Amino acid sequence: MEITALDGEAEKMVTDCNNIKAKVLTAALPYIQKYTGRTVVIKYGGNAMIHQELKKAVMSDIILLSLVGIHVVLVHGGGPEISGMLKKLDIPSRFIDGLRYTDEETAEVVQMVLAGKTNKDLVSLIGQLGGKAIGLCGIDGGMIKAKKIQGDYGYVGEITEINTEPITQAIQSGYIPVIATVGTDCQGQTYNINADTAAAEIAAALKAENIITLTDIRGLMRDISNENSLIPVVKIDEVETLINDGIISGGMIPKVKSLKKSVLSGVEKAVMIDGRIVHSILIEMFSDEGVGTMFIK
Repeated sequence: MEITALDGEAEKMVTDCNNIKAKVLTAALPYIQKYTGRTVVIKYGGNAMIHQELKKAVMSDIILLSLVGIHVVLVHGGGPEISGMLKKLDIPSRFIDGLRYTDEETAEVVQMVLAGKTNKDLVSLIGQLGGKAIGLCGIDGGMIKAKKIQGDYGYVGEITEINTEPITQAIQSGYIPVIATVGTDCQGQTYNINADTAAAEIAAALKAENIITLTDIRGLMRDISNENSLIPVVKIDEVETLINDGIISGGMIPKVKSLKKSVLSGVEKAVMIDGRIVHSILIEMFSDEGVGTMFIK
């Protein structure tokens, strides 16, 4: 059959596309080899949880990491869904220093939404996309032990102990652990645990290779109104100065302090990335450039 100019152009486009795919896969190979058999903790929240297409992209990234032999642990919050349920129940939402004030009534809603709806929705989506996940919360197996945090925050918990056994058993059985961040004390009191804090503590306890926090901005910004003011690398001894200068403020404080703690606890790499970017997890994991802000010693 005679090949026309158009057919030849189309054939070249297909060849170029295949070459690009091959280069991408080849470039990713060293990173896959580096992380295979290692543990990566991903803290999931923000816009990436709200928009369905972003949610699918994040879950697809996590499934891919799992399929190439990386032990992914997904730790999630659920702030927007909790706020939505509280509004339906006519319970006010209040935040202090970036933490949700949690009275007894709010604590019940947090447990119901996080461990019930949000957690199981994520497990279901991973299953729909071809992955294997199991939903856990900090209460299961005594995974997250906590006590009341100092200050007037209500039933917001400070983690006293992480029992990694439920997590490692899930991984060994071929499942992606999906963890909702509620915990209990010895008397059975339920506490709302900040998801960033929980992710950092879990990463440290698992001796994870990497912790990735998804946010709604490019990373840590010197000027929150200017997306070009991204700070690509932060040394952890600079964190307190950045807080005092107001560059790290509000809900960013627990995020950054948690990443700092994970680095001090021996986690090899701690990064904050933009969850609004489709496949930002893969870009971060499988390239030298990465995205967002990296925290180092």
